[in-house]
Amino acid sequence: MIRTTVINREGADMLIDTYGRVATDLRVSLTDRCNLRCTYCMPEEGLQWLAKPDLLTDDEIVRLVRIAVTQLGITEVRFTGGEPLLRPGLVGIVERCAALEPRPKMSLTTNGIGLKRTAEALKAAGLDRVNVSLDTLRPDVFKTLTRRDRHHDVLDGMAAARAAGLTPVKVNSVLMPGLNDDEAPDLLAWAVEHDYELRFIEQMPLDAQHGWKRDGMITAGDILESLRTRFTLTEEGQEERGSAPAERWIVDGGPHTVGVIASVTRPFCAACDRTRLTADGQVRTCLFATEETDLRAALRSDGEDGSDEAIARIWKQAMWGKKAGSGLDDPTFLQPARPMSAIGG
Repeated sequence: MIRTTVINREGADMLIDTYGRVATDLRVSLTDRCNLRCTYCMPEEGLQWLAKPDLLTDDEIVRLVRIAVTQLGITEVRFTGGEPLLRPGLVGIVERCAALEPRPKMSLTTNGIGLKRTAEALKAAGLDRVNVSLDTLRPDVFKTLTRRDRHHDVLDGMAAARAAGLTPVKVNSVLMPGLNDDEAPDLLAWAVEHDYELRFIEQMPLDAQHGWKRDGMITAGDILESLRTRFTLTEEGQEERGSAPAERWIVDGGPHTVGVIASVTRPFCAACDRTRLTADGQVRTCLFATEETDLRAALRSDGEDGSDEAIARIWKQAMWGKKAGSGLDDPTFLQPARPMSAIGG
């Protein structure tokens, strides 16, 4: 019989797959809802949101995080969405997860709109830092990309996060042909000025409309070529990168850096250390997975089937079956049926 887990020095089982990768980074989607309508994510009219009974409760989320941290070797937790700031119980979830032993590092990926009013409370609850999505410095382009006139709210939210100590504040930017593809140098100059850590992300096939096309997308190579028209970039190297998805470059000799996440053209699957939970309690082994494993049913089961040990076993079995890569380069690649808002970025 093949043993599907190994034991770390603290005695906790690990989420290991058949390729020897160990998941230590948990991404938790708290909601599929969002208050923006970004063109590369969802249609203008929005989506059919998950029904409330299908969503994990606050207690269920905290329980799954506890199992992951205390039994499965998870050391980092990232709360995502949709837009996680729309989750009413967010601060309480963060506070309860911060009380776990061992305490995981905790971060949040957000569009930033609600950060001005919540940054201090999140910091006090135990959140370590935030990632904020911002694709443009131009309010008119922001309105076109997101279909909402909230650019100033994002900037105010980022400033509030920095003031509250949710640092480093990382900025995620996606460049789109004909909209903001000329903004890479301006975004980097602005990030350096405000002491934010900028990361460009290649547009991925996770839009609800399934309109993504590889031809014409702005690639990592395009981004770096544009940045080098204004900045000197020195590659940090693999040793510093580790399992992080962003390849990083030192800007003009330092100390600031810029990252590029080339999920499509330079995939980093071999070093992936992530496991994902959707807002309705499904384990996803990859953003591009077409299969999910249900933990919600076990959570809501009576008796031994709903025990922490049973849930941990299901989770380990799911991760053991993780595929070698995303399959983006395979001619038979199929885009996941569920969009990024439901999966959690």
